[in-house]
Amino acid sequence: MVVTALVILLLILLNALYVAAEFSAVGVRRTRLRSLAEDGNLLARRILPVIESPHELDRYIAVSQVGITLTSLVLGAYGQAAVAPRLAGLMEHLGGPEMASAQSAAALTVLLVLSAAQMILGELVPKSIALSRPTQTALATVLPMQWSLRLLSWAIRVLNGSGTLLLRLMRVPSTGHRHVHSPEEIELLIAESRDGGLLEPEEQVRLHRALQLGLRTAGELMVPRARLSAIAITTPLPDVLRAVIASPYSRLPVYRRHVDNIVGILHTKDLVTEYVEGRRALSLAPLVRPIARVQHDMPADRLIAFLRERRTHQALVLDSSGRVAGFITLEDVVAELLGDVTDEFKMARLRSARTAAGEDG
Repeated sequence: MVVTALVILLLILLNALYVAAEFSAVGVRRTRLRSLAEDGNLLARRILPVIESPHELDRYIAVSQVGITLTSLVLGAYGQAAVAPRLAGLMEHLGGPEMASAQSAAALTVLLVLSAAQMILGELVPKSIALSRPTQTALATVLPMQWSLRLLSWAIRVLNGSGTLLLRLMRVPSTGHRHVHSPEEIELLIAESRDGGLLEPEEQVRLHRALQLGLRTAGELMVPRARLSAIAITTPLPDVLRAVIASPYSRLPVYRRHVDNIVGILHTKDLVTEYVEGRRALSLAPLVRPIARVQHDMPADRLIAFLRERRTHQALVLDSSGRVAGFITLEDVVAELLGDVTDEFKMARLRSARTAAGEDG
C-alpha cells in the first residue's frame, strides 16, 4: 500500500511540475531572465532561448500539455487498477454491498478522491506558485522540462503537425504562443525599474500616466461647459478684442444664439493679425474656423489620433444627447501625460479671472 501511495504522489507531483512549467514560461519576464543569464546563472541561460523564441515556446508549452494529459490518464488508470479493488474488498468485508456494487462504489470513490487531489495539489497550488513567483518556478522546472522535451519530441511533432494541418484545413491562421505582459505587469516593471534606480520618480509617473491614458475619456479631461469661455458670432470686433485680452485661452469657441450651437473656433492669432495688417472685418464670421466634435466617452489615446488626423489642436465635446458638454485641446491631453504645462501668461490670467470672480461673488 505504501508503494501505491508513493506512485500516486509521484504522478500528482509530475502533473504539478508540468502545470507550474507552463504558467511560469508564459508569465516570466524576459528582461529578468536576461539579467540573470548575463550574471552567469546557468538555468537562466538554458530557458532564455525558449522564452525568446515563439517556436521554442510553442514546443515548451506543448510538452507541458502532453505531460499533464499523460500523468492524468496514468493516475486515473493506476488508481482504478491498484486502489479500487482493495477498497471494494474492504467495503464488502465490512458488511457493505455485494461485490459488483462494491466495485462500482469503490471505482467512483477512487475517481473522486484522486480527481480532487490532482485538482488541488497538481493544478491549483502549482498554478498559484508559478503566477506569484514565475522566475523562480521557471528556473526550477527547466531541467526536467528539457528532459521531457527529448523524451516526448516525437509526440510533439505528431500533435503539433496534426493541429497545424487541421487549422490550415479550417483556414484559421496559426498564431504561436507569445510572451506578453498585461498593463498591470508593465506597471510592476516600471515600479521595479524605479526602485532599482533605472527610472527617476518623475519618469515613473509619466509612464504610469501613459499606461492609464486609454482609461481616461474626453469628458474627464475637457474644460466643462460651465467654465467655457465662448463668444457670440454677433459680438463687435472691439468687444471681441477685449474679451480675448481678458481670457486665459488662445482659442475661443464661437456660437450663434446659444452655446449649444457652436459654429466654429476663433484663434486669437487671426484676430491680432487682422488688426496688425490694418484690415477691419465687418464681423467676426470671416475669422471663425471650423471645429471638430467628439463624443464625451472617446478614450484619450483615440482622441490624440483623432486630432492628429484632422490636423487640429482642439475639439468640442458632446454628451450622449448631442449637446455641448465642454471643450478639449491637445494641451489638456498632454497635461494628463506630463503634468501641468500651462504657460506663465495663461496662469496669470487664470488667477486674475478667479480673483475677479471671487470679488464679484
